[in-house]
Amino acid sequence: MPELRKDPITGRWVIISTERGKRPNDFLRESVVAAEPKNCPFCVGSESKTPPEILVYGRNGGGANTPGWSIRVVPNKFPALGIEGELDREGEGLFDKMNGIGAHEVIIESPDHAATLATLPERAVEDVLWGYRDRMLDLKNDKRFRYVLIFKNHGEAAGATVEHPHSQLIALPIVPRRVREEVDNCWHYYDEKERCIFCDIIRQERDTGERVIGENEHFITLAPYAPRFPFEMWLLPKVHGSSYENNQSSMYASLARMLKDTLMRLDEVLDRPAYNFMIHTSPIGEEINDHYHWHIEIIPKLTKVAGFEWGTGFYINPTPPEESARFLREAKISAPAPAPKK
Repeated sequence: MPELRKDPITGRWVIISTERGKRPNDFLRESVVAAEPKNCPFCVGSESKTPPEILVYGRNGGGANTPGWSIRVVPNKFPALGIEGELDREGEGLFDKMNGIGAHEVIIESPDHAATLATLPERAVEDVLWGYRDRMLDLKNDKRFRYVLIFKNHGEAAGATVEHPHSQLIALPIVPRRVREEVDNCWHYYDEKERCIFCDIIRQERDTGERVIGENEHFITLAPYAPRFPFEMWLLPKVHGSSYENNQSSMYASLARMLKDTLMRLDEVLDRPAYNFMIHTSPIGEEINDHYHWHIEIIPKLTKVAGFEWGTGFYINPTPPEESARFLREAKISAPAPAPKK
């Protein structure tokens, strides 16, 4: 019997179509495998093909925009928004508009064209996470910006146009509606119960264990109760934290272990699928609060959104989260994250 499940955070309903019951091998997909680089703008030696770097790790000596780096952050050559100018908000009858001001940057995660966050050493993954933090903290100083989104498109099916491992950052002059709704719904829950809804979810999921995929000292990966997509995962800090960039320094190494472990499980179970991930964090000016809990959402590209989803806002998921969690939890990987005792 199919089930309708309601996401307790957004209020969004999903259909868990258990009769379709798709297992990992039932999804038709192409594994993401990097081809030999040809004129790749992100490879070592091609530094002149990108805009001048904003941040670099690993280069000891040598000039800017030269080889020897481990991570580079550069402006997107084809930005969605422009960094220069003023917002100039105005009305046009009943419509509102402003200039397309923002920042659009690329975090080049490794000099190795064939690497992924699942295959990089833990320390290299940690450096990527530090790069995210450094750029977020810098862009928050710009009073025009209200939200900074970090996201990754891995594989062509997920929207990546360059194979070389990279993530992106977009700073916006407004808080996106989806973010605003999520934060506000968390506030309403806190206002009623004086507890963070994510903290309550973590406690309940650890008690039952059926949707837990993995955990270490500081982080846990769950299959959400009402996932929009098969094998959707949430990676969360186990202790309440409202903003990604305000974590204690020691947390980033633990996050790197958990993220790498989670992505290795994904590769093992689904044979290196395309995926998106997004860091959900509090808006600028609201970074420290008791109601919102930052987290990373990971969505493999296994199904397509079609007319029913667009017309209703409902999603049809052919794999129950309890099943996807079991497959991922039982995946045989080389270095699983230790699960602490309750």
